[in-house]
Amino acid sequence: MGHGGEPRRTQAYDGELGAAVARAQDGDEAAFAVAYRIVQPGLLGYLRGLVGDDAEDVASDAWLEIARDLGRFKGDGAGFRGWTATIARHRALDHLRRRKVRPRSAALEQDVLDMPGPHSTHDQALEAMSTERALELVRGLPRDQAEAVLLRVVVGLDGPAAARVLGKRPGAVRTAAYRGLKRLARQLGAEGVTDEAPRTLGESK
Repeated sequence: MGHGGEPRRTQAYDGELGAAVARAQDGDEAAFAVAYRIVQPGLLGYLRGLVGDDAEDVASDAWLEIARDLGRFKGDGAGFRGWTATIARHRALDHLRRRKVRPRSAALEQDVLDMPGPHSTHDQALEAMSTERALELVRGLPRDQAEAVLLRVVVGLDGPAAARVLGKRPGAVRTAAYRGLKRLARQLGAEGVTDEAPRTLGESK
């Protein structure tokens, strides 16, 4: 499997992130703020996919726990991303249990269908993922697919790291992410694709 779909934007920061975390572990509060700024956007996107409008609250709880347990963390920048995602996920699942609700699944609303057409590919689906509407769409995916996509694309974890967060085999997570992205690409391109559906999506991998 090629690495065409690897999220590069976040991984570019992993060296900087690892250095900030190391300084934060030595008690440097400014460094902790740097780590927070790097990690928070992806973490918030992931939590939005799990708990919707309560994402900010759940993220605050997660960061309290992250700050408290920082001394126990061992690893590099990419490792920190995975560790924080695991903590955020546990907080989100607790939150959902307290609410006794399933993660909301989003209806396919018209404005979602207005997203970039007609030749939506895997990559365009990835690019569009940063938008609120795309997050809404992700929430309509089956839970395993939604989480795999969010961890890979929004949090920026590689396959093995995402698998560790979810407690699954990497192959299962890779398959779930692929299915989820394929489904998103179909939905994002739903408007103009009817006449000439691109055949390349399945075969290009």
